[in-house]
Amino acid sequence: MKVNVYTLNSFAVTEEGGNPAGIVFDAEMLTEDQMKQIAAIVGFSETAFYTHSDCASHKVRFFTPVDEVDLCGHATIGAYYAMSVLGKIKEGSYTQETINGILNIDVHNDHSVMMEQFTPCFTETVPIEEVAETLNLNPSDLCQDLIPQVVSTGLRDLMVPIRSLATLNAMKPDLDKVAELSRKYHIVGYHIFTQDTNGDADLYCRNLAPLYGIQEEAATGTSNGALACYLYRYGKITKEQAGNLYFRQGYSMNKPSQIQVSLSVQGEKILGVKVGGSAKNLKLMEVEI
Repeated sequence: MKVNVYTLNSFAVTEEGGNPAGIVFDAEMLTEDQMKQIAAIVGFSETAFYTHSDCASHKVRFFTPVDEVDLCGHATIGAYYAMSVLGKIKEGSYTQETINGILNIDVHNDHSVMMEQFTPCFTETVPIEEVAETLNLNPSDLCQDLIPQVVSTGLRDLMVPIRSLATLNAMKPDLDKVAELSRKYHIVGYHIFTQDTNGDADLYCRNLAPLYGIQEEAATGTSNGALACYLYRYGKITKEQAGNLYFRQGYSMNKPSQIQVSLSVQGEKILGVKVGGSAKNLKLMEVEI
């Protein structure tokens, strides 16, 4: 059986940048095992499978090379970018049915996409010392006025604040220990960031998810939505900044990526979260299963 898979790089700043995703349209005839098999063959951090929905514009399931995940920001951005470029949809608003519920998607006339996320859920905090050990860092390398915390706008990630950009770029994590701590706290992975930037973005970040077979991701939409909420909650960004944030990721991998995040806030309350961007290098490949 041969299956058509579109591939592209979501959130790419350059032709070499962004986070690769696989997209399979009209996936109604595929079983869950076949979806897992295709995702493993494609080999990207996530592949999205789109089918008909009775309650939304589209229904989607996301698979890593080893397992299914509830939500994937960069694959969603890539999928709607592809649908727009291929003429499957026009500029406008759409809804996407996921395991976690229905989310709103906005597609613009330049093919860029903004994706609604769920309002944030703030849960466990993790001692700085415990996190630093897994990253082969000293506790002093982490910000002392913020504590690592699990935050979700669809996926549970651990927000890890680093003091300097140099430390973030040079960091050599122990991926086995990262996976062990991820299992302990039931998280997808770490979203590690610094606000020590050269002024060309609001922050730089790295994302590790070895528990799910992903050593590092170049761009993670869902994680950056959660990160913006974390920063707002702890007073690291203002109400004025919250509506238009730009995060850089993938630079340590030579895959430059930029993710736009927009929070709707009222006082201390976060009312809405959107993440978006564009994509490059749309191609078609054929997978045999």
